[in-house]
Amino acid sequence: MSVRDDIVEKLSVKFTPSHLEVLDESEKHRGHGGYREGGETHFRVRIASTQLTGSRVAQHRAIMETLEAEFKGGVHALAIEIARP
Repeated sequence: MSVRDDIVEKLSVKFTPSHLEVLDESEKHRGHGGYREGGETHFRVRIASTQLTGSRVAQHRAIMETLEAEFKGGVHALAIEIARP
């Protein structure tokens, strides 16, 4: 399973979003810190879920905590866009 697929699965299970997009933007970061050949280092998540509550910081923390293993496994950057469900 790809890192992208792992991210989709974990966010889907944890937050049951009404909308979820996970984009691998690694190629845009070629030559920058954290990039590695083959990608799967830089992602953008667009998510809408009633389970993401509290401040924007709390919402981002909840997503980052959910994806802790992916960061330990080589994901370098994650852009998060949270929309209203």
